[in-house]
Amino acid sequence: MLADRFDRYIARNVLAAMLVVQLVLLGLDLVISFINDLNDVEGGYSALDVLLYLGLRLPWRFYQYAPVAVLIGALIGLGSMASSNELTVIRAAGRSLVRILWGVMKPVGLVVILLLVIAEFVTPRSEQFAEAWRLEQLEGAGAVLSHRGGWQREGDDFYRFGAIRADDTVIDLTRYRFEGQRLVEATHAQRAVWMDDRWVLENVDTTRFAGDTTETQHASRQAWQTEFSPTQLNRLLRDIDSQAPSELWAYAQYLHSQGLVATQPLLYFWQKLIMPLTLVSLVLVAASFVFGPLRSVAAGTRVFYGVIVGLSFKYLQDLLAPASTLFGFSPIWAVLAPTLGCAALGLYLLRRSG
Repeated sequence: MLADRFDRYIARNVLAAMLVVQLVLLGLDLVISFINDLNDVEGGYSALDVLLYLGLRLPWRFYQYAPVAVLIGALIGLGSMASSNELTVIRAAGRSLVRILWGVMKPVGLVVILLLVIAEFVTPRSEQFAEAWRLEQLEGAGAVLSHRGGWQREGDDFYRFGAIRADDTVIDLTRYRFEGQRLVEATHAQRAVWMDDRWVLENVDTTRFAGDTTETQHASRQAWQTEFSPTQLNRLLRDIDSQAPSELWAYAQYLHSQGLVATQPLLYFWQKLIMPLTLVSLVLVAASFVFGPLRSVAAGTRVFYGVIVGLSFKYLQDLLAPASTLFGFSPIWAVLAPTLGCAALGLYLLRRSG
C-alpha cells in the first residue's frame, strides 16, 4: 500500500511539473507568434482573428513541444523532490531506483497516449481547418489552402500541381504524358474542379508531339481521368509534418508504388511512431541528471543541462534526416539513432550512480 502511495506521489509531482513546463512553453510561443502574426492584420482579418488562428493550432504546438516539456518537467519534478530530500527518504524506505523510475514512467505513459491521439486524429484536421480558415479570412471563400504543390507521378503521366484550395479545387495543373522515353503530350489546365464524383479540367491547353510536328488544342472544359481523389491530393499537397501517421504511411506506399523515393514521409512517420521511445529516453536522461553526476548542483543548472541535451537531440535528428537521403540509409535510423543514444547515455549515468 505504501509502495502504491509512493508511486502516486512521484507520478503526481512529475506530471504537474510537465504540465507547468508545457503551459509556459505554449504561453511563450503564443505571445511571440501573436506579435509576429500581427503583420498580417488587414481588412477583415483582425487581431482577434490572429488569436483565434493561433488557438486552433494549439494541438500541433502541444505535440511539438511535448518532448522538451517531458524532459524539463521530469528534471524539475524529480529535482524538487531531491532538493527537499524526499527522494532520499523514499529510497531509505526501501524503494529501489528502478521502482522510482517506474513511478516516473506512469505519467509519461499518459502523455504518450495523449500525443498518439493528437497526432492521428487531431492535428491533421485542426491544422488543415486553421490554415483554410485563416486564408479565407484574408482572401475570401475558396482561398488557396496549400502553396506546397509539387510533382507527382501516375503511371506514365507526370503532374505538376500549383496548389489546392479549401474547396478541393486544384490550381495550375500540368500533365506530361510519355510513351517510353518520348514525350507525346503536354496538358495545362488553369484549374481542376471536383464535380459529381469526378474531376473536370477548366481552361485546358493541350499540345501533342508527333515526330517533328506539334498540334495545339484548347478546351474550356475537359474530363480528367485519374485515380487521384480530393482526399489523396490533399494528402499529397498538404504540409507533411502535420499529417497523421496513417496518412504518412499511405503516402509512402503510394510513392513506392510509383517507383519514387519515400524518404521524407517515412522520416516523419517514424518520428511519430517512435515518439513513445523518445520520451522514455529523455526521461532516463533527466533521471540520470538527478541521481547521477548533477545531483548536488542547483536546480537551475540541471534545467540548463537538460535544455542543452534536448536541443542537441533535436539538432542531431535534424542533421540525420537529410543524411538519410544523401547516403541512402533507412529513415528509421535517422530517428532511432539519437533516441537510442539518449537512452544509452541515461542508462550509463544511472548505472554509475548505483
